[in-house]
Amino acid sequence: MLLLKPRGFCAGVVRAIDIVKIALETFGAPIYVRREIVHNRYVVNELAEKGAIFVHEIDDVPDGQRVIYSAHGVSPAVRERSKGRGLKVIDATCPLVTKVHIEAVKFAKQGYSLVLIGHRDHDEIEGTLGEAPDVTQVVSNVAEVEALRVPDPDRVAYLTQTTLSLDEARDIIHALKVKFPNIVGPHSQDICYATENRQVAVRNVAHQAELVLVVGSTNSSNSNRLVEVSRNLGTMGYLIENSAAIDPKWLENVQNVAVTAGASAPEVLVEDVVDYLRQNGFDRVEEVEVMPENVRFGLPPEIVQAIGSAAGGRPVHAS
Repeated sequence: MLLLKPRGFCAGVVRAIDIVKIALETFGAPIYVRREIVHNRYVVNELAEKGAIFVHEIDDVPDGQRVIYSAHGVSPAVRERSKGRGLKVIDATCPLVTKVHIEAVKFAKQGYSLVLIGHRDHDEIEGTLGEAPDVTQVVSNVAEVEALRVPDPDRVAYLTQTTLSLDEARDIIHALKVKFPNIVGPHSQDICYATENRQVAVRNVAHQAELVLVVGSTNSSNSNRLVEVSRNLGTMGYLIENSAAIDPKWLENVQNVAVTAGASAPEVLVEDVVDYLRQNGFDRVEEVEVMPENVRFGLPPEIVQAIGSAAGGRPVHAS
């Protein structure tokens, strides 16, 4: 069994979960959270048990209550509705998603038509699209690029969702450059370091295994991309919530299985899968570290200030 590293929680996910835990410790329950704080059902259920109340929209939060925005970010329209309702906002948007929002505003102000590469139904795309909806179009694949129409083909910019497949994004960007030779993009790629690192890890070991198991929820974009990377390399790959989702037939005639986890999947679920595989004949575990990962993000100022006030200047830490 090959246990891939890096795997599981990224810095943005750790930060978002810590924000919810600290808010519950500092202010007490209930704390409202717009959408899933991260795309993992186990994590959401665990936080709900501690007193977090997950709602779909800001309108579902009672007036004047405290609400946390998820790691995927929100549109300016959501921020305005929160302000109008007198909600106490704590923003858990991943800093790397915030970077994309800032880029969208910058390009729009400079008069560019904006092409946003990503999946239309994803929370992150919804939030980024809201920054400049009048000049932004979303494309999800190469075929959709041909249908794009813009006022000035020489004033086009592109941005990407942070959790895309590197290969998928590369192909779409190439198609955009063919259609709009003067298109511009961000100074550094928008696909986040954790998404890239986990895909590189799968790519590096897929040829050594007959099966790749990716621990993650079905609505986790980066987890689904890991399965795609494996399958595109010709290695059978499946997305699983936990060990109960493993079909024993997958293990038939398999000599070596690789295990990884999406950026929002907790290590406890990985351990559960490893234990299951040990019990089913894969008792030798080799951890394969492709690259070190030591990124950390600070907490948002609104919660740092609130913690300081609530604790009388004493530090408060997430449990």
